[in-house]
Amino acid sequence: MDANSHPAIALDAVSKRYGAQEAVHAVTLAVAAGESLALVGPNGAGKTTLMKMILGVTRPSGGSVRVHGSDPCGSGAAALRARVGYLPENVAFHGAMTGSELLAFYARLKGEPVSTCGALLERVGLTDAADRRVRTYSKGMRQRLGLAQTLLGHPRLLVLDEPTTGLDPTLREHFYRILGEQHAAGTTALVSSHALTEIEGRTDRIAIVKGGQLLVCGTLDELRIQASLPVRIRLMVDPGTAAAVAERIGAGITLSKVNDHTVDLHCLNGDKMAVVRRIGELGQPVNDVDIVPPRLDQIYAHFAGEEESP
Repeated sequence: MDANSHPAIALDAVSKRYGAQEAVHAVTLAVAAGESLALVGPNGAGKTTLMKMILGVTRPSGGSVRVHGSDPCGSGAAALRARVGYLPENVAFHGAMTGSELLAFYARLKGEPVSTCGALLERVGLTDAADRRVRTYSKGMRQRLGLAQTLLGHPRLLVLDEPTTGLDPTLREHFYRILGEQHAAGTTALVSSHALTEIEGRTDRIAIVKGGQLLVCGTLDELRIQASLPVRIRLMVDPGTAAAVAERIGAGITLSKVNDHTVDLHCLNGDKMAVVRRIGELGQPVNDVDIVPPRLDQIYAHFAGEEESP
């Protein structure tokens, strides 16, 4: 049977206990082949434990884990892991090796031609540092070297734990371009991140976990609907007319702020088009309209009960 007929990741009522502590409780989740999923939640939510079970590093205490239809701790685990790329949050490499030596070492472990390493180092922007000792690398450079190691062997599944740690904004954009290329090629990606504004719109779905439990999972639009958070609308008006415009908008619309040249209001997503039509009927002096749906950090705070985003 074609491996793509199975979900890339299938968790069925998965739990994990460490003594009396339950790190993961009855999580059921499926990630389709070729899909990208963001896994978000506070520290201690169980994200890393879930990743370890998916990688076959640790066995679940209850339930089942399948990667492309196979048990990552089963008899075919070695072959399965050869098609998985993993980037941990804290990359640890032997400092005495050069970047090119280290990548060649991992290529041999994975049964890949060493000749592919040069292109990977170029892809992550480390060509000029390839012959330098890894101990001289900055944290961001080590993270990029880790990404190159992760991409060895054209993995079908990428498991990325805080992958942009230590990268500046330009390199973060470069990382997500690479991830986008992998996604376009049909690679599945599971990305754990605290940088909610960074991953917003960059994955197909988002799973929010807390206290070892899966709170909610869906596309950004689906989570917005489930959260029922207000849409913010800002009207830019002629100077000195904001109070009159606010009065003309009428009842049933909640005003947030009115100043000399702007009117801020909010409404539920289901009422948005009716509000927009009412604004359109105002004509002048409304010069422009900004519509801002709930951000991922606001959605996260709603479901996780956090005052601030993680």
